Amino acid sequence: MEEYFSSKRIINILVRWKYHLAIIAVVAILLSAFFSGPIFITPLFKSFAIMYPSNVSPYATENETEQMIQIFQSKDIRDTVIKKFNLAQHYGIDLYYKYFLSTMLWEWGNRVKINKTPYEAVVLEVYDQDPIVASDMANTMIDCYNMKVRNLHKEKFQEVVENFRQVTELKRKDLDSLKARAEELGTKYGVLDFPNQTKEVMKAYLGSSSMYNKKEAERLKKSLEENGGEMMLLGELMKSEAGTYSQYKLDFDRAIQNYQRQYTYVNLLNKPFPADKKSYPVRWIIILVSTIAAMFIAIMVIGFIEDRKFKKQQI
Repeated sequence: MEEYFSSKRIINILVRWKYHLAIIAVVAILLSAFFSGPIFITPLFKSFAIMYPSNVSPYATENETEQMIQIFQSKDIRDTVIKKFNLAQHYGIDLYYKYFLSTMLWEWGNRVKINKTPYEAVVLEVYDQDPIVASDMANTMIDCYNMKVRNLHKEKFQEVVENFRQVTELKRKDLDSLKARAEELGTKYGVLDFPNQTKEVMKAYLGSSSMYNKKEAERLKKSLEENGGEMMLLGELMKSEAGTYSQYKLDFDRAIQNYQRQYTYVNLLNKPFPADKKSYPVRWIIILVSTIAAMFIAIMVIGFIEDRKFKKQQI
């Protein structure tokens, strides 16, 4: 017996049953066109955005594009959009339905798509029966992304600001303490400028001019011997601490600038807009697939019927 799906057998079936198959094809086309209409399948309009991340640094092994996708998929952004557009009512989901959350997440997953292009851009697609709602949802998600990244940066830079504030304050106190000690040495012991004062004392001892007060020079010499070394050390420490304090103060000012900045974090290549033509369903694809499926099933059934007839004729 010939193979069940041999080319010759199929051609014979098509020739002998051509009118029946034509009727089946027409019925399949009409039925698929009817059942793919707006009565049974809600037409959806697509609004989309194409963008690159901006002013961000990658975390761990993620690149900036992957990081952007992760943030767009965050619970905060999803919940904000669901609440703002009252999507439970918009999608016709009962708030008291036992599986409300699962149903809402399923709808969200079917209507909001976030993917990466081969060129490392991010594509955000939003589908809705109202083209304006789809566009507004996409724009709102972009706004939420900017706000989310800004808040993350503020949290990070707030820690940096507080750290530099504490270190800068500590360095300032250390510098003030050194200055206070230096002032005390100058006020109490008269030690102000150790190198120059030493020269003057030496001149008083070695010179014969009457302009020098030997007694005062003796007192200053003793004071310099007792406190001069400390004053020199204080001078070096104050110079070092002043440089360190200036660097920390500069870092502190930069941290405050980063904390207060109001950057955007999206380079938008394609801004979302309301579509004027539905994107789903694509009726011609449904009609084509349905018609092909109907014809395939019809040919199988006809082949089965003819095979049984053939077997009966052999008995």
